[in-house]
Amino acid sequence: MMAAIRAAGLKQDVTLLEKNPRPGQKLLLSGKGRCNLTNACDLDSFIKRFSPNGEFLRDAFRKFFNRELINFFESRGLKLNIERQQRVFPDTSRSGSVLEALTKELEKNKVRILYNAKMKDILIQDNKIKGLLFENGKALTADRIILATGGVSFGFTGSTGEGMNIALRLGHSVIPLRPALVPLETKQKIPAGLKGLSLKNIRLTFSDGKKRIVSEIGELLFTHFGISGPLVLSFSGRAADWLKEKKGVFVEIDLKPALSGEQLDSRILREFKQNPKKNIKNVLQALLPKSLASVFTDMAAITTDKKVSQITQVERQKIVSLLKAWRLDILKTRPISEAMVTQGGISLKEINPRTMESRIIKGLYFAGEMIDLSADTGGFNLQAAFSTGYLAGESAALN
Repeated sequence: MMAAIRAAGLKQDVTLLEKNPRPGQKLLLSGKGRCNLTNACDLDSFIKRFSPNGEFLRDAFRKFFNRELINFFESRGLKLNIERQQRVFPDTSRSGSVLEALTKELEKNKVRILYNAKMKDILIQDNKIKGLLFENGKALTADRIILATGGVSFGFTGSTGEGMNIALRLGHSVIPLRPALVPLETKQKIPAGLKGLSLKNIRLTFSDGKKRIVSEIGELLFTHFGISGPLVLSFSGRAADWLKEKKGVFVEIDLKPALSGEQLDSRILREFKQNPKKNIKNVLQALLPKSLASVFTDMAAITTDKKVSQITQVERQKIVSLLKAWRLDILKTRPISEAMVTQGGISLKEINPRTMESRIIKGLYFAGEMIDLSADTGGFNLQAAFSTGYLAGESAALN
């Protein structure tokens, strides 16, 4: 949509092909229906979120970045708010408001939209774009085509990878697709009492036995299959890569990141001295959610009705160790169809970052998630889609 708006704004005759009966199906799901459309952090911090491929985006971001995107929507009557972690949302807290602004702009710029338009192939002659072929056998003449068909995550929205398959047939390379921003399945069975429990202000450390990644302080969610939540989703892409390399991947949960092991031990000792006749389970409930306290006594092999005055030093150290580094082994990611973002896609080596044009086929451009770029949560992926779309639309219009 952004590519079409920019190209049409430069007085081009633009046709937008949409395989669904209506546009923006995936956009409506973003930010849990609120649409975290960008992040207000600075350019260098933004680019680091796309490691190791972030530098590819520098030209697109210089052309159209978060400030330009915010101005784009606010100048069209949609007020935006900057929330925690500099995430930007519409004031309405509705993804539909973002979609409405885009569709109004498409109409204003007289973009022709063909719905239920399923593309079969791109027509080329002498390595130049000539048009495209629909599944119903009809053809459309064009001398420039922007492919923005997305990845393969949330396939029910229409993202099923056909654009990448066509690019493959045209000679492009596709970096293997894998899930990002996806929940993780654990080897350890999550107790029924923890399912649906959200832990706030915790820290995660992911490791494959050699390398390790330490998260910021954030939130984790227990599910019937393992773990999810913002911190898990942010690091799931790296976990997926490690799992692909057949490495044993595990995560350690620090439930009290604000305290060192020594400080935590001192606090627990103080609780014990103040409540010598209380059961260990009741004392732990002062430190943890009720459902989690019972799990901890089980993992520490301590009976829940044991008095704290009877807890040995070894048992106390076991509790401290679990609070600071509760280990869960990662079996696998959930399927890529459940991922919020697809890792992999059209190789960056085959796309000109200054224009988004193919280095193989003249007149073919790429934008959005189908390019080999992905970042963690926070509005980064949507900004990359808007920015590459804007640059592709402008380049196609001016070339």
